[in-house]
Amino acid sequence: MANRRYEPKELVQELQQVDVLVGQGMMRVDATREVRVTEWTNYC
Repeated sequence: MANRRYEPKELVQELQQVDVLVGQGMMRVDATREVRVTEWTNYC
C-alpha cells in the first residue's frame, strides 16, 4: 500500500479534526487512528 501524501490544506484539516476529538475527551493516539493520520504526522 502506498503512503498517503497530504496537501498542506488537507493536513491542517486532519490535524484540526484530531484536536476537536481530543477536546471531546478522546486520547490523542485514538484520535489520530480515527482520522487515519499517523502518529508521526501528528507529532510533527
